[in-house]
Amino acid sequence: MEGGTARCVRVLCSQKSLLSYKSPSLRWLIGSPLFLPPFSIISSFRCLHVLPDGDPYSPDFSREADEIRMLLLRGFDIIGALFICDGNREKGAQKAIEVSRKMRNVLFGDGDHDLIGAAADLITDNIHYFVSHSKNLERTEEVSTVVYEDNPEKYVWEKACLLRCELEFKLPIFIPQDKTSDVAEIVSLSIDAAAAKLRNPHVAYLVEGCISSEELPRSIIVHGMELDSNPDHSVSTFVKTSAKDLACSHFLSKDKIISLSTIRENADAIQIAVLFNQSRTNHESAVPIAAYFPATEHARYLNCSFKLDVLCYASQDFTIAAALSKLILPGLVDQLNSIKKAATPELLLQQPQFCPYHFLPPGLLHPITAVYDLRYGETEMKQGEMRKSLHSRLGLPLDRPLLRIANALNFDMKSMKEIRTVKYGHPLLKDVHTEIPSSGVSGGIISLIDGSYEYYHYLLHGIDDNGWGCAYRSLQTIISWYRLQQYTSLEVPSHREIQQALVDIGDKEHSFVGSREWIGAIELSYVLDKLLGVSCKIINVRSGEELPEKCRELSKHFETQGTPVMIGGGVLAYTLLGVDYNEASGDCAFLILDPHYTGNDDLKKIVNGGWCGWKKAVDSKGRNFFLKDKFYNLLLPQRPNMV
Repeated sequence: MEGGTARCVRVLCSQKSLLSYKSPSLRWLIGSPLFLPPFSIISSFRCLHVLPDGDPYSPDFSREADEIRMLLLRGFDIIGALFICDGNREKGAQKAIEVSRKMRNVLFGDGDHDLIGAAADLITDNIHYFVSHSKNLERTEEVSTVVYEDNPEKYVWEKACLLRCELEFKLPIFIPQDKTSDVAEIVSLSIDAAAAKLRNPHVAYLVEGCISSEELPRSIIVHGMELDSNPDHSVSTFVKTSAKDLACSHFLSKDKIISLSTIRENADAIQIAVLFNQSRTNHESAVPIAAYFPATEHARYLNCSFKLDVLCYASQDFTIAAALSKLILPGLVDQLNSIKKAATPELLLQQPQFCPYHFLPPGLLHPITAVYDLRYGETEMKQGEMRKSLHSRLGLPLDRPLLRIANALNFDMKSMKEIRTVKYGHPLLKDVHTEIPSSGVSGGIISLIDGSYEYYHYLLHGIDDNGWGCAYRSLQTIISWYRLQQYTSLEVPSHREIQQALVDIGDKEHSFVGSREWIGAIELSYVLDKLLGVSCKIINVRSGEELPEKCRELSKHFETQGTPVMIGGGVLAYTLLGVDYNEASGDCAFLILDPHYTGNDDLKKIVNGGWCGWKKAVDSKGRNFFLKDKFYNLLLPQRPNMV
């Protein structure tokens, strides 16, 4: 190795994510050298496929490339590799650079690139970075400056945007009956011909902006013949002679800041549609014609349907021509080839139904794309194993459904919100406890629910349940938590639907449906099991004054399960969102969400009125929040262990 002072490496992801798999292993380092400084590490993907000898540092490049090509958005590249090892860090970093260069050759046909080689010590967790420059592939330098960005989200998204292109088409394929062994070649040639049409001069691309309702729509059409094979990357050096020279920023809302939260909530992207224009050069009127090609031998007809959905990352000053040529078109071709490779072996048996989905799981600074075969339901083993593999590659927990279809970025989010508003009149309040001041417990440890919920209370949606519906409302809040964490796509049930579920399992008589009868913790557990398949623990307390004794157990519940808890006692039911507990002194407080509220959804009114707030078992005036002469049941819904 040659010494020297290399340029700095900027690490945008957390060191914890880089070391999420603590054993000898290899991780691919992800960056965006086209849009960000070349040695900026945005994320890392664990290498899952190694050669048959089992060496964790010898990747199966073909299998790794197939999966990463599908997973990575165009605009992001592999910029190096990290070896987690217990050996010589310089040798480890050198090997990391070698394998990342080979990987880039397989993925992009480009190994002559500035690359990072990193080595992490298994014992100390220290990571040492080295770089290799494209101008001198033999020279490797240790990095003297490593910068851990304080605000990585802003660094990645402040001047960036997303572009999205959907394309559905049917591909008729004829397989001679005496040549079924040639199906792979025939399908491959047909799909390659379809991919070639994307660069046909007669193809047009409709580009539409993601703007607010107050702004005028912005859209243009770019024709294939206008695309350079090597367009300029920057609008600043372009003389704007046509629409294709416009920057991506032209199609973005002027008043919206792009961030991870806005991507998750609104899923805004510049939309690009592919239009096949077969008559652009024909200026004469003509009647439609049909061509007839008789089959020369007996053949089997396959009508292959393909859905492509490509998401790309770009800087806002990137021109539309460059975005189409360098991001969208290669992305479409890559996705088509990946689907072709996965689908071809099964075409003669049963046509796969591949569909791409985009996800932005917590902990990642950028979306990823997964392609699922919709022949398999989400609960089937094959689909589950695929999600487990993705979780393992991305360093995601193996007990959370982060990559289910319900978690996918919804680019029709606005219309979905409109439908929900029409159905319910207005969106429900979420996470009302976030503005609550401290509990007043000295030296306590706060344990809260993990995730979001909606606040269900008396009189909501025009249902007069004042005096009898508090447990129903607590159950609705709990089910909303499971919905918002994507454990279920089931709508939050109405009182009548809750009652019908209890009748269906034989717990209640038919006359119960439509009644105003109370329900308690036991009934709630039955409904959760019936509708969601969720199991529950139930804690029985003989008196309200014994509830503080359960704080240790409740604290553990929120730390491990993170679900809302229903507390039922006498004729009242509450939703518990957390506890503040000092184990040494026994002092504690309960974060109560009260379903007995009857006003409108005014957050300030709810918080100031104490309808959501910290409650002590005995307040400063000696009043008991929980009644001494009533027994209480605490319903602790469990978090499903699933991906």
